[in-house]
This record gives sequence, structure tokens and C-alpha cells, in this order.
Amino acid sequence: MENLIFVIFGGSGDLTRRKLIPALYNLYKEKRVPVFFRILGVGRTQYNDETYRAHLKEYLSNQVRNDEWEEDVAQEFLASVHYFSMDQTLESEYIKLKERLGEIDLGCTNYIYYLATPPALYDKIPLYLKSSGLNLADCNDVGKGVRRVIVEKPFGYDLDSAERINEIFHSVFKEEDIYRIDHFLGKETVQNILALRFANGILEPIWNRNYVERVEITAVENLGVGSRGGYYEGSGALRDMVQNHLVQLLALVAMEPPRQYNEKEFRDEVVKVYKSLKPLTDRDIESNVIRGQYTTSSLPGKIGYRQEKGVNPDSHTETFLAMKLFIENWRWEGVPFYIRTGKEMPTKVTEIVIHFRPTPHTLFSARKEIPANNQLIIRIQPNEGALLKLDMKVPGPGFEVKQVTMDFTYDKLGVLPTEDAYSRLIEDCMNGESVLFTRSDAVIESWRFFDRILTFWKTANPPLYGYPAGTWGPLESDALFSGTARWTNPCKNLINTDLYCEL
Repeated sequence: MENLIFVIFGGSGDLTRRKLIPALYNLYKEKRVPVFFRILGVGRTQYNDETYRAHLKEYLSNQVRNDEWEEDVAQEFLASVHYFSMDQTLESEYIKLKERLGEIDLGCTNYIYYLATPPALYDKIPLYLKSSGLNLADCNDVGKGVRRVIVEKPFGYDLDSAERINEIFHSVFKEEDIYRIDHFLGKETVQNILALRFANGILEPIWNRNYVERVEITAVENLGVGSRGGYYEGSGALRDMVQNHLVQLLALVAMEPPRQYNEKEFRDEVVKVYKSLKPLTDRDIESNVIRGQYTTSSLPGKIGYRQEKGVNPDSHTETFLAMKLFIENWRWEGVPFYIRTGKEMPTKVTEIVIHFRPTPHTLFSARKEIPANNQLIIRIQPNEGALLKLDMKVPGPGFEVKQVTMDFTYDKLGVLPTEDAYSRLIEDCMNGESVLFTRSDAVIESWRFFDRILTFWKTANPPLYGYPAGTWGPLESDALFSGTARWTNPCKNLINTDLYCEL
């Protein structure tokens, strides 16, 4: 792109100041934006350009690491930021927005619209952009005057709403100009799953049902809903994390190697995984999906979900969800995938654990210690890296076998930049690269699977298990496993995890 105006709907909101502006600052500092680059924040709050810049600078200086902060660059960057106050729910306001953009526009300028707003506006903003002509290129030169839109999750509340929102966006923009963003896919460590799988010849031959016993995917955090209680009441863990973040991680683990790493081949393979998820019956949901909600605990400052601001005192919204599911294809038939997410856990961590099958003959079963199964742990955050657990003989007399680790931390390849995920994804959108964004059919196929659970919950009223804030969730989730298997404790995996784990 030779020029760009980056329009942020929800420009006065939390996502903008905490994530988007730091990401855009890093791109600007590294000269990875067009020569003519302007940002227009759009929101209800009454700012002018100067007060908006001062507001952003206060947050920007706290969000960016000291080694990445350059005062002169920050001042130059903020000088490119503008603001327009409007009610984004009123169609008439968009004509005024068009006039405001005209004051900044050089003519034949490219626009990227970023919807950092509540999802309730997703069925309004695109249509109002269309009625005001803001979705149309302002010149006839091919590839110039581009109009693209970035949409934050959740993309839909259920299958019906996802299909409806897709129709609205497709009536305004071409599919290739719609960028459904999930910052998980922008993380370097998530993309490293692909490198680990497809760049190492020793792993691909054993990455299947013949050698893998089970897979665990965990994405939890050690905070409650905080000020987001009102939003979370209408969402819950399944909509907030499982239907998007966790199922995308599952797809990266389970997908077939794409013929080429490009937007079509890669995203085709993701959709194939979603289509291969074994449909859930009512009995499957009853036994393989566990819901939980955090309660007040004895730990300092840990209140229950129902005591949070904006939450119904009788709420049945799940803050924890664990489930077992299967993929019906040649590679993974019969291998259980366990996924869990939750708030108010002992730590904030996202990781994948591949449990390999035991050796066919246990040679050392009569010795002091029975060797454990080999595991490959992929840590997405924090302490990013990978760890392989192997069994080795302890030096000395006898034949005692213990499990040892071969570990790698991502910082050995370089320091991860501030807000690396958002910077990467925004830059991809600028360059027209959509590999790491979710395609419309992937959204629908994911909802098609998980909507079955939501439908069942509406009528069956399944149990909602309480768990004290600061613990690993309801004990009932262990019942998903057979035999002696249990959830892996992330605090016992990669090195220096005592820095991140409270328990």
C-alpha cells in the first residue's frame, strides 16, 4: 500500500488503547506502514485530536516496553492520529464520518476499518458504511482505493447469528476483504506449531493415532471477569474461548499438511478438521462436556463469579468448560482430544500436551519406577517454548529410570516484540495476506459443531459445578479421562514455571 487511513470503530475503548495503538506504534516505529499513514479513532467519548492523543500517550507509554519506547517516534506517531466523535448506531452519522475522512484523504486512499466494538454493532456498522458509500473505492485504478474490514471475535452468538452476520458482511465487502481476526493465530508461538510439525521429519511419521494416545489443550487465566461481567453474562466460556481460540489450536495440531503455505491451502485444511469433528449426541454432551463457575475462596481477594459487577446473582453462565471430543478421519480416529478453559485458575497459561502411546513391552516394570509415557509440550504462553519428556536411566547401580526433559524456550530465537500478535495480523491485512484470519466457512463449520451444545443446554439444564477461585476447576472434569489419566498440571512443565504459578 502507498497510503492508508486506519479507521478504528470503538476508538475510545479498552481494546484500542491496550492492544491496537501499541501494535500500530510498533509497526510505525519499524517503518512497516505506508508513507502516508493516518489513524482515525471513532467513538462516543468527546475528544478532539489533541485530547485524544494525550489520552492514548498515557496508555501507550505503559504498554510499550522501555527498550521499545522512543519519545520522538511516539510524538511523530501520535501526530498521525485523529479522532471523530459520533454515535456508531445512527446511520445519519456516517455521512459526517465520510466528510471527516475527506479532510484527511489524499484521494484514491486505502481504508482499513477495524471493528473494536461490541458484537451487537456488527449488523449495523457494515450496512451504514455501505449506505454512505464508505465501502467503495474512490478511484478506478485497479488495486487502489482498497476497502478492507477487520472484525474482532466473537463472530456470531450461535449458528444462526453467525450465518446472518456473514450475509451482512458479504453484502458490503468481498470475502477476500473481510478479515476475521483472532489474535491467537497471530502469536509467534502458535505459528510455531506449524513449524514444529511440518519442518521436522522426525515428528510427522508419529503424528497420528498409531503413536499418539491423547491430546490436551489448555487455555486458562488467573483473573476473573472484572469489569466485563455484563459482556461475559451473555457469552460464557464456550462462546468466549472454546468456539474460536481452542478449536483453532486443535485445528493446528490435527490438520493435514497443506500442499503449500498460502491462504487457500492452509485454510482449506482447517475447515476439513472442523468438518471432521465427530457430531455430539445428547448423551455425549452429558458425559463429555463439563461446566463450572468459580466461587469465593479463602485466597485473598478471590470473590465468586456471582459477586462480580454486572453479573446476575443467580447466574448459570459457565466460567470453566472442559470437554472430550473426537476427530473422524484416517489420522485421528479413536484419539481423544481434551480441551479446557477457565477463569480464576492458579495461573495464566496456554499449552498443548501430546501424550504418546507407551512402549509395546514394559521392560522396566519390575524396577523402582515405571517409565511414564513420552510427552511433547508446546507452551503458547507464558515461558513460551517446547519440551520433550523422555525416560532415562539414573546414573549409579541398579536400573532406576526417571523422566527427564529436553526443553527449548522461544526467547532463544529472539525477544518477542510488544503486542506481536496484533502487529503481525494488522500488517498482514495491510499487505492483503489473509492466511492467519478466519474464513467464513470455518466460522460456520465451527458453530455448526458447538451450536449443538448450546441447543442442548437450553432445554436440559445440565449441572454447573462450583470451584473455588484460584484452583484448577471442578474435580468432575477429571471424569472425562479413562483409567488413571488426569489433566496435566501446567505448573510442572516448562522451566521457571514457579514464576508464573501461584499453586
